[in-house]
Amino acid sequence: MEYKYSVIIEPTSLEEEIKEIRRSGSNRDLDSASEFEMSDIFYFARRGVESIMDDEVTKRFSAEELESWNLLTRSNYNFHYISLRLTVLWGLGVLIRYGFLLPLRVTLAFTGVGLLVFLTSIIGLLPNGRMKNFLSEKVHLMCYRICVRALTAIITYHDRENKPKNGGICVANHTSPIDVIILASDGCYAMVGQIHGGLMGVIQRSMVKACPHIWFERSEVKDRHLVAKRLSDHVEDKSKLPILIFPEGTCINNTSVMMFKKGSFEIGSTVYPVAIKYDPRFGDAFWNSSKFGMVNYLLRMMSSWAIVCSVWYLPPMCREGEDAVQFANRVKAAIARQGGLVDLLWDGGLKRGKVKDTFKEEQQKLYSKMLVGTQEDRSRS
Repeated sequence: MEYKYSVIIEPTSLEEEIKEIRRSGSNRDLDSASEFEMSDIFYFARRGVESIMDDEVTKRFSAEELESWNLLTRSNYNFHYISLRLTVLWGLGVLIRYGFLLPLRVTLAFTGVGLLVFLTSIIGLLPNGRMKNFLSEKVHLMCYRICVRALTAIITYHDRENKPKNGGICVANHTSPIDVIILASDGCYAMVGQIHGGLMGVIQRSMVKACPHIWFERSEVKDRHLVAKRLSDHVEDKSKLPILIFPEGTCINNTSVMMFKKGSFEIGSTVYPVAIKYDPRFGDAFWNSSKFGMVNYLLRMMSSWAIVCSVWYLPPMCREGEDAVQFANRVKAAIARQGGLVDLLWDGGLKRGKVKDTFKEEQQKLYSKMLVGTQEDRSRS
């Protein structure tokens, strides 16, 4: 039996795709077609079905599926039962992870957090100067490294000569809240975030006494000019630590990088990109905040075998005759390329919200523009 294969080159624009649909439906060319044809509906219907069948956005907000089972039930949701030997190994793994590793890790975590709160509060009583900065740096590094041990994190740092320097902004892709610990265990940063209550609030208040972190009230976060002003004032002081920012604004599942918010790229300071990539075979670092609370998430992390990741420090980048959005996209593309991640243009805010009306209106405008252009071409002829 003989098979014939045909290569279909997909048109690159809405107009060209609709032109192909009209030609396949009739022998008329697009230029001689009416303003609207019923066949145009098939284009939008097909694109809608394609989006449902291969949704490249929603699947970035759930744990990536592994091809093989790694003795962690979360790694393969289709796994039910393979053999008695693997079942026994899984049972032994549960005893080791929950009976030995988890209590040890929880103890280390409380030790690290307790030392951080206690020591930074004491350092905060010292007058500003080199001694205070030196002690603050040593305490932060020690406490973060204890917390890293609590996760049994195995981290490989690449190109350390490109590490962020004072007066700059460090931007990285965001997979988990522990991204902060992963980076801060190799160097000190000024954190940026919203003021919280409870235990997190106690930690924030103690940290800011020893180091100039940037915490915002809930009402201040919505004021873009105030946020930009405080960030700009910080980076202008070359004696202050580099700012650590995750421009995606939400956690993505370690497979891609989504749209970077342009705010941190409007300041005009040197940007130090960092790519973080986790190995999901030993533990899933992604935090699905819509499904798991922080305590539940940390317990899942501490009951995994290990958290293995690689960190790449990329060369510093500056704006080169481009606006903030273009600069953000250039930085994002560099991080995605280095980390082996998919570069997506979608906003990570879709994790909790609906598609913005502007995206729908954009398709409508393109279609109406095509019809108006066709009408003008006919009137000229």
